[in-house]
Amino acid sequence: MHRIRFTKMTGSGNDFIIIDNRELKLSKEHGRELARLACRRKLSVGADGLILIENDSEADFAWQFFNADGSEAEMCGNGSRCAARFALLKGIVDKDRFSFRTLAGIIEAHVRGEVAKVRMPQPHSMQIDVPVEFEDCLLHLGFVNTGVPHALFFVDSREQLEEMDVFSQGRRIRFHKIFQPAGSNASFIFVNSPHDISIRTYERGVEAETLACGTGSIAAALVAAARNLAASPVKVLTRGGETLVIYFEKISREGKISFSDVYLEGDAKVVYDAELWEDTLRR
Repeated sequence: MHRIRFTKMTGSGNDFIIIDNRELKLSKEHGRELARLACRRKLSVGADGLILIENDSEADFAWQFFNADGSEAEMCGNGSRCAARFALLKGIVDKDRFSFRTLAGIIEAHVRGEVAKVRMPQPHSMQIDVPVEFEDCLLHLGFVNTGVPHALFFVDSREQLEEMDVFSQGRRIRFHKIFQPAGSNASFIFVNSPHDISIRTYERGVEAETLACGTGSIAAALVAAARNLAASPVKVLTRGGETLVIYFEKISREGKISFSDVYLEGDAKVVYDAELWEDTLRR
């Protein structure tokens, strides 16, 4: 029986199955199918995504990242931090500062113990106020692509954030026609102070609320900063109770706001190493 060696890791509540695929035993299509089957909770390993680590001619390594539904994502902030620590632990890299390739570009990483800090792709397509009309209401959302697209709704209180039906509200934002065909992640944010915000996120691909979202936390910090509600560094309290730290440089020029040198920092923890049997890879 063929068994697949893997490591289960978690980054602030986002969990991932990570596989050393440098010998290319798993093709992209096999990766998609493996993600769909192995990421099922209670039926297999269970995870928010699958990461395949592969060789690269320019960077220290490359990855293929698949959401739990088998779709390929351009970027995942918490996944990138877990992949970085995995590469150092497994001897794929022999230094604590290195780079790796994603669909969103080459990512720089720095690993110190359990903490991984990554330099994110240049954010783009920012809109501070996007009116989005539904049958029963009009929402004014922020929007930015931080490697993947994020729509953001700012609430007025911590209580409102706690009571938010993130699944239903997030799902209708995620599939709204204005964000098609790619769709968008949907985050709900409360700004506690300029350096302290709280977030809850519905992630496309997972199609549920997750305990944390790295690119969503970055999006929240940047849009809050664009609205003059936050300033670097921003601590982001995730649904899982852990804190991510977002660093950035805000640039105001000729009435336009942009950002550079965007970093995401937080814990990347190993849950276990194991072998995945074929038993739970059957439909």
